[in-house]
Amino acid sequence: MFNPNKKKVNKINHSFSIKDLENICGIKAHTIRIWEKRYNLLTPKRTDTNIRTYSLQNLQKLLNVTYLVNSGYKISRISKLNEEEIASYIRSIVSNKSTNTQAINSFKLATLNYDLNLFLKTYDGLIANTTFRQVFYDVFIPLLNEIGMLWQTNTIDPAHEHFISSLIKQKLLVNIEKLQQQEPAKTDKAFVLFLPKNEIHDLGLLFINYEILLSGYQTVYLGASIPLDNLKGLVTFHEQTTFVSYFTVQPEKDKINSYLKAFKAYCPQNEFWIFGKQVMDLTNTTVSNHKFFSSLEELIHHL
Repeated sequence: MFNPNKKKVNKINHSFSIKDLENICGIKAHTIRIWEKRYNLLTPKRTDTNIRTYSLQNLQKLLNVTYLVNSGYKISRISKLNEEEIASYIRSIVSNKSTNTQAINSFKLATLNYDLNLFLKTYDGLIANTTFRQVFYDVFIPLLNEIGMLWQTNTIDPAHEHFISSLIKQKLLVNIEKLQQQEPAKTDKAFVLFLPKNEIHDLGLLFINYEILLSGYQTVYLGASIPLDNLKGLVTFHEQTTFVSYFTVQPEKDKINSYLKAFKAYCPQNEFWIFGKQVMDLTNTTVSNHKFFSSLEELIHHL
């Protein structure tokens, strides 16, 4: 029976392999074993078949130790510190790079344990000292790259990736709404943002929307999986309507030229800006009036 007074408890991953630690912390398994043997740094349990398993506390400690090692501290010195002293050393390091590294580690722990409170606490600490734009570039983009690698190596489940991506998207939407409440400062053009049909990866396009709004332009955000014939009504939205799309998996590379020709048939006079994995190595096409961007920074610089 459902009990409304029962406290909700997150399902926490309490056990990690040495390969998990290697993937999450970026320290080779061989080095972890040396640190265990030489400095008694971690205390793993062993299965009946003598396989090491590590606790969440072991993972947290190794993340902190890795952070200090990357900041220039010797492992021989760190190994003599207790956990409270390690935390104190970390707090004493105040450079932006170090703060961002520690935040990424905290977000990775939040991801592993579906820990909303840790995510919010870490985010609030960052945003108190910098802009959302810098948090996205310096923390969220590197974090998502690392999360993607952890997913590819089976260290985390797709559910973990969806959890952290959804939280980042929430913060992005809040900051987009703040910009939408302001009158556009630039009126020479407007932007329509959309993803191709069957393309659902919208986080990158959302951030482009944020950047365009931040630059002072008006945008119309259509979102995921938009058929090209749906764009016809937006051709005259503004005297200079520029369309923007993000190709992550769609259209397939061998179909990009035909896709661009179809776009031109519906929007013959409009510029089409394209960014994403599918066009990273594409240098030329047979369709004019479009622009490919190899990086987000290049696209934003072109505004």
